[in-house]
Amino acid sequence: MSTTSLEDLKDVAAEAGVIAAAPEETALPEPKIDSLGRAYATGKRKTAVARVWIKPGSGKISVNGKDQTEYFGRAVLRMIIKQPLVAAERNDQFDVICTVSGSGPSGQAGAVRHGIAKALTYYEPGLRTVLKKGGFLTRDSRTVERKKYGRKKARRSFQFSKR
Repeated sequence: MSTTSLEDLKDVAAEAGVIAAAPEETALPEPKIDSLGRAYATGKRKTAVARVWIKPGSGKISVNGKDQTEYFGRAVLRMIIKQPLVAAERNDQFDVICTVSGSGPSGQAGAVRHGIAKALTYYEPGLRTVLKKGGFLTRDSRTVERKKYGRKKARRSFQFSKR
């Protein structure tokens, strides 16, 4: 059998098992929604842990029982927690209720953002590619380095004097 074109070569390779058959379209996973119509996820950043519930609504975000503007005073922090909703173009379609503890305001905002992104993928699995591309599903694992003995801080040493 002689191969004269690329199509013939492709057929020969497929018969030999060198080239795998084209993968079938993978079905999206089922949405994880509880009996109250909410999706739940946990977000983490530094030492902050955020428990996040999202449900269809008007776009209201409440953190630890307070409105987002009251809890996060800085506009930058409010922008950070809205990033996944803006990237997914679901800005005013979901109400977000979350409880967050640990770390400081910046770490807590990062944890809420991570939780919202994960909850969105549980509610609408089709949004996963958009959120993954934006980097919202990756847990930022940077934490404070521990203090070592014989040092003033994690790396800072005491002042050295020869005399």
